[in-house]
Amino acid sequence: MDFIFYFLVVTLGLVIYSTVSEYKQKKYITNRLKEEWGTACESEYTSEKMESIKAFYLTQKNDYMDVDDITWNDLDMDEIYRRINNTQSSLGEEYLYALLRKPCFETEELEERNRLIEFFQSDINVRTLIQTKLHKIGKLRKISAFEYVDRLSKQEPKSNLPHYLLILCIIISLALIFVYPTLGVGLTMFFIVFNIVSYLKYKANFDNFILIIAFQLRLLDNIEELLKLSVPELDKYNKRLASDLKLFRQYKRGSSIVVARNVSGSILDAMMDYYRMITHHDLIKYNKMLSFFKKNKDAMLRIFKIAGFLDSMIAAASFRDMVKYYSVPKLYHNNSRPMLSVTNVYHPLIDNPIPNSITEDTCTLITGSNASGKSTFIKSLAINQILSQTIYTSLSEECKANFFVIYSSMALKDNIISKESYFIVEIKSLKRILDNAKGKYPILCFVDEVLRGTNTPERIAASSRILASLTKENALCFAATHDIELTYILEKYYSNYHFRERIEDNRVLFDYKLHKGRAVSKNAIKLLNLLGYSKNIIEEAEAAVDEYMRTGDWSVLD
Repeated sequence: MDFIFYFLVVTLGLVIYSTVSEYKQKKYITNRLKEEWGTACESEYTSEKMESIKAFYLTQKNDYMDVDDITWNDLDMDEIYRRINNTQSSLGEEYLYALLRKPCFETEELEERNRLIEFFQSDINVRTLIQTKLHKIGKLRKISAFEYVDRLSKQEPKSNLPHYLLILCIIISLALIFVYPTLGVGLTMFFIVFNIVSYLKYKANFDNFILIIAFQLRLLDNIEELLKLSVPELDKYNKRLASDLKLFRQYKRGSSIVVARNVSGSILDAMMDYYRMITHHDLIKYNKMLSFFKKNKDAMLRIFKIAGFLDSMIAAASFRDMVKYYSVPKLYHNNSRPMLSVTNVYHPLIDNPIPNSITEDTCTLITGSNASGKSTFIKSLAINQILSQTIYTSLSEECKANFFVIYSSMALKDNIISKESYFIVEIKSLKRILDNAKGKYPILCFVDEVLRGTNTPERIAASSRILASLTKENALCFAATHDIELTYILEKYYSNYHFRERIEDNRVLFDYKLHKGRAVSKNAIKLLNLLGYSKNIIEEAEAAVDEYMRTGDWSVLD
């Protein structure tokens, strides 16, 4: 009786300890969620992690309508994604990445996203409760939740016979203890060790798949908890989730043995781990669950997508509360000339950005010196359009635009692997824009220093014709260039804007403001003087420029 009493006391103590630990963990998570709201999350993103995040997007990639790899890299969209990614689950971070790569062309869908985002911004208590449920689902470190659903569906269940035989051996050994104690104890210890070793061998083949099943179980549990909140604003999603959850009642029954459902790391969890290793109970259940899952994969994917979508909308709401200011864009489908109008648009990755405004339905050239703001401005326009057509959030005071397919050709590099020069890479990049300018939707394209990889005469001749050809397509192009000649050659086709600088007290000062018209300042040679170049070099360079402007020819140096 004393043994039973002490056993009950220890068990009760463990239960109390686990309950208190779980309460403290829940309180900590709630406080952390509130503290992190509206801030850039400082998560670690290894290359392996980013590849797993991309996996869901790659299953639905559209080469024409999506933000392609060149544009994504040109605009540093990985960094912008990280700023926005205040998601709590793998489903959310994978769905958010795919959403940002796939601009939406349906007003109704964007308005629905906006409705949810505004709800999550306004109702702190409900939002935090939902985030808590999503947080319990968790994030997978090295694998894609969506990808492993597909991989899991391709697995074939193994026979459970070897596991049943090993359990039988344990039972027989335990029974022998009462008849032949020495032999029984010896055999019991042998089969415990043998079962653990064989368990580890079997589980090594299924480890990642057990991991995704554990993820699914946490998902199903926490979606049930989410439905209990009965949030009216989520009714349409709750109905779909409730319908699919019914299918998985059988899947969940007895499934707790597959993985520790409590993630607190308690002693009880450790004891259950040893039970699994000795009995192989979780491997037996795994094979049964795998058979069931293969028949109901589509329903599980629907649950994945809804949970991921809601998580990504909460992240978008947090992003809105993080940025300096934003507006809800007005986007149009029409048959007239494509148009873009933004008031005080800014770049989200720059501290204390200088906003600029522009309204154009004509292709545009932007001139100015290095570091004056040309590239940053066109990147701001491109990023703004992507965010407008994905999370319905414009980083401006007002935004009116067509629905666009968005392309850029900016931060290109030599391709050493394919042995392609910068120029080859560049003309291929521009060709893809021209090829897609004949599609269903208007193209919004951004080009920085077109054909910089070749000599000046051919660059100006070829780039002027390429840029002119875009005006004959269903396209709106913004091109930054140092070549003032282009502003004259293309003045019938392109509007002209510029950024300028001034020199004061031996300092170069930029206002980073967009001005109408072509650039007129000539400060490049003056900068040589600021950096201490000899007076002869500066005077001769200025004289050479003056002569070229008069004659159109360069003199041969003596």
